[in-house]
Amino acid sequence: MQALSLLGPLDVLEPYAEALVLALVLVNMGTRMLAFRNYRKQARDDDRETLDRWVPHEITNVLLVLASFYLLTIHHHAGIVLSTLVLGLFLTDFFEVEARSVELRRGVPLDKPKGALTASFVVFLYAAYLSLFQFIKPFWSAIV
Repeated sequence: MQALSLLGPLDVLEPYAEALVLALVLVNMGTRMLAFRNYRKQARDDDRETLDRWVPHEITNVLLVLASFYLLTIHHHAGIVLSTLVLGLFLTDFFEVEARSVELRRGVPLDKPKGALTASFVVFLYAAYLSLFQFIKPFWSAIV
């Protein structure tokens, strides 16, 4: 009997789904640093009222959400947990930019995006657990 192919050609990525999510998390963390650098540069302009979102970072956010939903179709439990964490990261990123815009309007120096950094670190830890557990599984099984 042939296995059900839910997403057609995308199911070729199934063996690499966890590694893909981990790579996207790392790329997202890198674009977050570059986006904050861009926001600081925008804040130096005196005639600005709000900050423009940095498109590469927003693209990596959307790709990360889609990749976590794809993982949800493959591994249900891990996908639910990861999707919840990634959606929390997505919302945190949205409100961090809004908070930076408020700081810009008030004329105070821009704060680091502490909430988004913390959320991305939690997502990184879980994605690393999913994709790298196979390497520590023999040691873990011997202990537990």
